[in-house]
Amino acid sequence: MKEPHADVEAGDDSYKPEPETEEQQSLLPSSTRDAPTSPSTSRLSSCCSSKSRTFSIPHLIFAFIAGSLACFLAQYAFFGTSCFKRPSSSTDDSAHVLAPPYVGSTEVHNWPPPTPTNDVPPLFPTNVGHGGATPTGAEPALILTAPSYPVHTGAPQLVVPAMLSGVKPKKHFDLFKKWGNLSPWYSVKRGAYGIDSDAGAPDGCKVTGLHLLHRHGARYPTSWAAYGGPAALAHRLNEAAADWTAQGDLDFLNNWTYKLGEEVLTPFGRQQLYDLGISIRLKYGFLLENFTDALPVFRTESQNRMLTSALNFAAGFWGIPYENKYLQSITIEARGFNNTLAPYMTCPNAFDRSKSGRGTSFVKEWANTYLKAAQDRLQQQIDGYTLTIEDVYTMQQMCAYETVAIGFSKFCGLFTEEEWEGFNYAMDITFWYDSAFGAPLSRALGIGYIQELVARLTHTPIERHNSSTNSTLDNNPITFPLDHSLYVDATHEVVVLNIITALNLSSFAANGPLPTDHIPKHRSFRVSELAPFSTNIQFQLLSCPSRGSEQFRVVINDAVAPLTGIEGCPEDADGMCPIPAFVAAQKKIISNTDWDWACNGDWDGHEWNTTTGDVPSRSS
Repeated sequence: MKEPHADVEAGDDSYKPEPETEEQQSLLPSSTRDAPTSPSTSRLSSCCSSKSRTFSIPHLIFAFIAGSLACFLAQYAFFGTSCFKRPSSSTDDSAHVLAPPYVGSTEVHNWPPPTPTNDVPPLFPTNVGHGGATPTGAEPALILTAPSYPVHTGAPQLVVPAMLSGVKPKKHFDLFKKWGNLSPWYSVKRGAYGIDSDAGAPDGCKVTGLHLLHRHGARYPTSWAAYGGPAALAHRLNEAAADWTAQGDLDFLNNWTYKLGEEVLTPFGRQQLYDLGISIRLKYGFLLENFTDALPVFRTESQNRMLTSALNFAAGFWGIPYENKYLQSITIEARGFNNTLAPYMTCPNAFDRSKSGRGTSFVKEWANTYLKAAQDRLQQQIDGYTLTIEDVYTMQQMCAYETVAIGFSKFCGLFTEEEWEGFNYAMDITFWYDSAFGAPLSRALGIGYIQELVARLTHTPIERHNSSTNSTLDNNPITFPLDHSLYVDATHEVVVLNIITALNLSSFAANGPLPTDHIPKHRSFRVSELAPFSTNIQFQLLSCPSRGSEQFRVVINDAVAPLTGIEGCPEDADGMCPIPAFVAAQKKIISNTDWDWACNGDWDGHEWNTTTGDVPSRSS
């Protein structure tokens, strides 16, 4: 859930590391500072006569004493007594050099330059004609024609460390899949959700429509975090830089700066949505043949990362230029504006942490269990700074955020495979209790999108606007068409989980509630599979003549999800459900969801336990 805004400083934004001064050079380890004497220097010293050496001895002694005193006074003036403290955990003098003052400060590279001298638009037109031949071909229909469904491996251009806490990771271990909602989108393996069926059209069926729901791409950290938060850790390290020094695996911290922005897409995040756009065009391009007198309408929100995600998706799906090929609806994400893709904005209880932030206390409990050994191990490698469990947890966050932002992070190699499994489970705990089946507000926050989905499936307007639906937009057939075969909606990971919960895809809740003292075996709820960066759900419509009515299917990150938790949906080897049965079940869920009570009611959510995403009833 997008949290109320709160500013978090991460050091002095205006400070940038300068070339090392003479004083900074004196702080370097002796192994770095004392270079071998060059041959020319040796020759120079040897040419001096014995007489001159004899006369210079008193002068050398005096110069040595004066220089030592001057050095002592300069160090005392700059650093006080702290520069003479001797850490007790090591005997290597070179390890006790204190971190320079810029450590942990924010490093910013603004682009483009504010006033480039060569920016003369008339000399650089965007179109000069002479484009050559431009005939188009047939639309791709990979989901119908290919012998197998293509898989997405998730993280091109990103690099993981060769060693994890000094040990080479096992061959099957994939670090990119251990970051929960911070993982890059990847194709979940066939059968992972319990349906051993390809995401392509089953034999005898043809895809007739697609409702695509996707998350934005990889971003920088948000400005607010209930627990952890990379900017806050950087600020703490920077504030105490005059007191600590690191060695061993943490040695890199001695010159580390905070290079992350805030909330907007990273370059890799832009690539993710571009790739997703290409992927969907290759699979479902044939659906455009149905648009003979109208353009498709894609929706996103006004938040920067949401809008740029949608435009990067469009660039991949349509190619450049993409203007005039589709209609981009930009709904306002702000308090007071109804929006099913950001439903929390009109739900007051979503801003009450006792009701919407139940996951924090559970994550703290789990972190104190799985990170204790890491805390002890890393504490031995930093003197003058006491690492908390939250600091160590944030270092794991830093690994994920730095990797998707700048391609590689030294924080990643600090932890073992087991500790990364623990972090992945920590993300599951967070979102289970904050946004999914264990969150009392989840169903209410997801129900508005379900109302819109039912309206599109039945080609009838929403009967009653009593949730997060926007009646101005949804009642207008131009801004909210009901007769299209292709829809694309962009949202946040929390809303994706709200919608999965509201749909009653209960197989993902089979092992809940999630404990905080161990990781359950074969757990069914994994955020890295359900809501990573650029996660996407394909709501497929299929025509299967042998089955009679049109079928509905849910494909989450390329794996088919079972619909047996939905009333009236039969067990099906391909995960399909007749659309009339699916719609009837969702209408019942809609009628049983009390948005007003959930979002405005005075109920106690702290002790409430749910596995369906429901609030306590009015009578309880």
